[in-house]
Amino acid sequence: QVQLVESGGGLVQAGGSLRLSCAGSGSILNINAMGWYRQAPGKQRELLATITSGGSTNYADSVKGRFTISRDNAKNTVYLQMNSLKPEDTAVYYCNADIVSVFKVRALYWGQGTQVTVSS
Repeated sequence: QVQLVESGGGLVQAGGSLRLSCAGSGSILNINAMGWYRQAPGKQRELLATITSGGSTNYADSVKGRFTISRDNAKNTVYLQMNSLKPEDTAVYYCNADIVSVFKVRALYWGQGTQVTVSS
């Protein structure tokens, strides 16, 4: 019943920007930390950014200074603002959240993934 739905991916030219959204819905009691990952073809899933329930953030070196993670707790939503995009940013982007459901079970949930393609 709990799900994370991502939106905002697409095609953009190098140097451009995109804003990804990930909204939690369903039988959510509480959301703790949230994060963004990406996976390019033939590569491992890479952690990009995390944000705690209190708003503390961490970033991978590959995106530091270009990407910004934020959240709106009232909307159960996490965002990833991506600026100065490079072709090597091309990947499927996934959100992740540490969620306690109404059944009081704590688990990690994943979004369905959204494609980001950066052309040169």
